[in-house]
Amino acid sequence: MSYLRRVAPVSLPAWRAGALLCLSLALASGGALGAKVSERSRQKALAEEQRAGLQQKLTALKHDIGLTESAKVDAADTLAESEEAISNADRALHDLSSEQDQTGVKLRQLSEERERLVATVELQKRQLGQLLRQQYVAGNEDRIKLLLSGDNPNRINRDLQMMAYVSQAQARLLASLRANLLAVETNQAAAQVAKDDLEEIAQEQRQQKTVLEQEKGRRAALLTSLSQRLLAQRKEVGNVERDEQRMAGLVDKLAKLIKEQAEAAAAEQRRQEQLAAARAEAKARADAVAKARLEALAQARLLAARAGAQAERERLAREPGKGGKIKPAPIKPEPVDIEPAPVLVKEEPKAPPKPETPAPSLAPAAADGAFASLRGQLRAPVAGQLAAKFGSKRGGGPSWKGVFIRAAEGSDIKVIAAGRVVFAEWLRGFGNLIIVDHGGQYMSIYGNNQSLLKRAGDAVKAGDSIASAGNSGGNEESGLYFELRHQGRAFDPAGWVKF
Repeated sequence: MSYLRRVAPVSLPAWRAGALLCLSLALASGGALGAKVSERSRQKALAEEQRAGLQQKLTALKHDIGLTESAKVDAADTLAESEEAISNADRALHDLSSEQDQTGVKLRQLSEERERLVATVELQKRQLGQLLRQQYVAGNEDRIKLLLSGDNPNRINRDLQMMAYVSQAQARLLASLRANLLAVETNQAAAQVAKDDLEEIAQEQRQQKTVLEQEKGRRAALLTSLSQRLLAQRKEVGNVERDEQRMAGLVDKLAKLIKEQAEAAAAEQRRQEQLAAARAEAKARADAVAKARLEALAQARLLAARAGAQAERERLAREPGKGGKIKPAPIKPEPVDIEPAPVLVKEEPKAPPKPETPAPSLAPAAADGAFASLRGQLRAPVAGQLAAKFGSKRGGGPSWKGVFIRAAEGSDIKVIAAGRVVFAEWLRGFGNLIIVDHGGQYMSIYGNNQSLLKRAGDAVKAGDSIASAGNSGGNEESGLYFELRHQGRAFDPAGWVKF
């Protein structure tokens, strides 16, 4: 007769209590959730704090450029605040939309995982219920009673092994069930955080849309009142020349700032390498001194042991009638204290505090030479009509240093190659301006944008949306002003970009 048929049954209330306990564990999956702490707001605040130093440098740089100009106020300056606000609101909406998509994907993944976990928990609950039910039907004997039953020892041993297997299976099933219930609880907490984030994002989107509409209305009113003044100032040759000088000054100062950052980074790397080498050398010296001390100590102890043994042999030889007949007792050598040699190594400093996260850098995100290898393969930054070419005359004024591509307001402006954004602000004559450094002293410039979707310090890949087309800075038409510069000098992008 098998074990499951021979054992005595347990009471029905005990089996029901076990099943109810499992069900109560399953129902308690959401009871221990703590209050949700919003990490999203904290991370956004930290990111803004990290950008503050870089933004301060760029603001000071722009201010220095402005000091070299006359105090005469340009009509486009009146639009600056409104156009910057439109850009900021539009960028916030773009970031929120991207964040919303990512959070939505995460929420869907959590939902799918929860369905899988719930199905697993239900299966394990059924398995545990079946196991408990089988134990109730078959009964349950403890091991002591089985051993004292007087039955065949081989059968007793087999039954004990079966009992052990059943107990192990129960333990594994219960442990797995608890782990899955905890996973369901964690999943629910993460899903709730994602839902709260989505609600927070939606609220911010509504606020930013309101701000955007208000600022667009304000700018439209300003344009109406300033239209004649803007038209007159755009025709002044001096204004165009000052705009070009402003751009050249900005590019030169950015190049200098990038070079200073690169030199500082290289110096810091050299300092860290020297420090690491000094520490390695000091450690090697310390290890060598410690090894020499140990060798000297071992040699001294050996010599002391030999001297002690020799002294004992001499003592026994001097005693009458015992020479050579008594085996000398082993002499335990006394430890010899040796003054440690001075170690000329500086003490290792205590662990330094965790360094703060560095602010965004202006170092190129692409290797030198990468941009030059793309000549003739670059795609146009925006789809539209080429309205002005490099080198063509601006009426009676100077020739164009770049190209103007007529495009619908709000069209996506895409970066032509990988690099890093080094400037993303409003600049007189160019409106909302974004400059990308591609390494090797190559820069691409995108002006007159309605909004800037990237910030200074952001690394970008070819084809990334960085702005939206517009007519900021008092431009007559909606579109993009585009330049390419090498070593600070503008050159014709026609041989590089497929317009």
